[in-house]
Amino acid sequence: MGKKWAADLALTAVLLFLMGYSLIGEEIHEWLGIGMLLLLIFHHAVNVPWYRNLKERRYTLYRCVQVVLTILLLFTVLGSVLSGLVFSRYVLDFLPLHESSELARAFHLPCAYWGFLLMSLHLGLHWGTMMGMARRITGLRVPSKCRTAQLRLLTVAVSCYGLYAFFRNDLPDYLLLRTHFALFLPDQTKARFLADYGAIMGLFLAIAHYGGTVLRRWSAAKAASE
Repeated sequence: MGKKWAADLALTAVLLFLMGYSLIGEEIHEWLGIGMLLLLIFHHAVNVPWYRNLKERRYTLYRCVQVVLTILLLFTVLGSVLSGLVFSRYVLDFLPLHESSELARAFHLPCAYWGFLLMSLHLGLHWGTMMGMARRITGLRVPSKCRTAQLRLLTVAVSCYGLYAFFRNDLPDYLLLRTHFALFLPDQTKARFLADYGAIMGLFLAIAHYGGTVLRRWSAAKAASE
C-alpha cells in the first residue's frame, strides 16, 4: 500500500511539473513525460483488482462518478503522453513518427490540461483515505476540532487563490480549445508557477473531496430508505 500511494503522489508531482513546459525546458519535459508513462503503467498494474471488481459492485451515484472520472482521466493522460511521444525532439527523436506531429500537437495541449484537472478531482475523491494514512504515519489519530478548523480555513484560502490563478493563467482557453499554444505570463517564475498550479490543484481537489462527501451521504441515505 505504501509503494502504491508513493507512486500516486509521484505521478501527481510529475504532472504538476509537466504543466510548466517552458519553465523547465523541453528536454526535461520529455523525460518527465517518459517517467509519467512508467508511473501510469505501475499505477494501473497495482489497481487491476479494482478493474476486475467493476461488474461486481453496486453502482451508486458516487460510484458512477468515480468510474467515469477514472476512465476520462486514463484517456486524457494517455492522450497527452502518447501525443507527446510523437513529436519528441530529444528522448525519442529516433522514432519515425514525426509525420503526424501536427495532429499530435493539436491533441496534446487539451489532453494535458484536462488531465491535470481530472487528476486533481481524482485525488480529491481519495483525499479522505490519504489523510487517514497521513494521520497514522504522524500519530495524529485523535480528532481535534482546532486542527480541523485550521485545515478547513487553509482549504478556503488555497481554493480562493486557486480560483484566481485558474483565470489568471487562462486555463479556460486551453480547456475549451480557444488557443493551441501554452503561453506563460511575462512575470511567471518557477515559484509563482508552482504556487498558481498547486492552488488550482487544491481548488479542484477540494471540490471533489466535499462533493464526493455529499454524494456518498446522499447515496447512503437513499440506500437506507429503500
